[in-house]
Amino acid sequence: MISSEESNLLKKYLPNDDVLTQCMHCGMCLAVCPTYELTKLERSSPRGRIRLIKSIAEGTLPISSIFVDEMNFCLDCQACETACPAGVKYGKMVESARAVVSQTSFGKTFSGMIKKVLLNKVVADHRKLKLAAKVFSFYQRSFVRRFLVFILSLSKRFARLKEIESLTPEISSFFSSEMLAERESHPKAKYKVAFLTGCIMDVAFAEINKDTVDVLKEVGCEIITPQNQACCGSLHAHIGEMERGLSLAKKNIDVFSSYTYDFLVSNSAGCGAFMKEYGDFFEHDPEYAEKAKIFSSKVKDISEFLAGIDFEQKLHPINELVTYHDACHLCHSQKVTEQPRNVLAKIPEIELKALDESTWCCGSAGIYNVVRHDDAEKILERKLDNLEKTGAKIVVTGNPGCIGQLKYGIKKRGMEMKVMHTVSLVKKSMLDNK
Repeated sequence: MISSEESNLLKKYLPNDDVLTQCMHCGMCLAVCPTYELTKLERSSPRGRIRLIKSIAEGTLPISSIFVDEMNFCLDCQACETACPAGVKYGKMVESARAVVSQTSFGKTFSGMIKKVLLNKVVADHRKLKLAAKVFSFYQRSFVRRFLVFILSLSKRFARLKEIESLTPEISSFFSSEMLAERESHPKAKYKVAFLTGCIMDVAFAEINKDTVDVLKEVGCEIITPQNQACCGSLHAHIGEMERGLSLAKKNIDVFSSYTYDFLVSNSAGCGAFMKEYGDFFEHDPEYAEKAKIFSSKVKDISEFLAGIDFEQKLHPINELVTYHDACHLCHSQKVTEQPRNVLAKIPEIELKALDESTWCCGSAGIYNVVRHDDAEKILERKLDNLEKTGAKIVVTGNPGCIGQLKYGIKKRGMEMKVMHTVSLVKKSMLDNK
């Protein structure tokens, strides 16, 4: 049986009975669940995990190593939500379960504490994150890294460590938060947008942030990029650090609420999905309920924003065969699927080839590809097989995790394919191909 302390945690984080009983156990989720596909075990399916969570909440099952492993085995890709006829919000359930686990002895392991320190002390503090990124950038460009990779290459026992090392994103040559002005005015501004630079996006994908702002300026936007904005909190919430994630959410709500804008543009699927849920998270908070609701209502993915405006006349030909991979938190969480394709289709002379199982997870899932590397590799192989079949020279997606995972897999397999963010290809057509 569970302890009184664990019982209080369950009441705080887990959904109420109405939410837990929503699942009809129809099995529609089984065909789209990557982890069930790997094991064929009921407990590794969404409906199986819901049963586990319900049993824990009812006190008929203790929090065990099996329960913890299943909550962490889940990618939280939310493909089951798209397939579910009952509209079960599975993602919130598994994230709540992880929040419970992180507060128990199972969350206080050495690896668990390392994750907490990195997320809560480094990623959550932008100054510390940039300092850490500068140190890591020095390592990546130094002899130390080349020597370490060489040492790891000497034995098959270190092959897994070598692969995980190569998964770490390359730190950008500049940080977008340091080169983007707080306000970018436009002489004939049609739209007033705010922009989230993010945390990992800022230090490891700064070029995509710059591409985003360049495109927004070109289509007639006045852009506000608050200098004191914080990490959106999505990484924290997804691995069980819910309290820290929500504290960061409150900071962003406060920061962005001091500006007037029409839309808040995000170029990271995970960030956009979480920010669109701020309103739900603070629904019963007397201080933040209304502010969070307004904040979330203005959030748009960059592809979602571009799909709603007219800018075709600014595009120039790109004669390439291109395919599109749906980032899980864009297609399943935000339900944004047609907009990126419509934006890409506007580019003259582009040939867009459909990707089989485009909405199937690539195995990145935040830090899943590091902490559950072997499982992520199996999921990635399926994605690479489908990418190869397209014959495309460019694969486009809308999430930094997917970009890193696909680049890693494509390089490892020796494929001739470039990975680009949707907005980067738009910028190439709009500005680079003039």
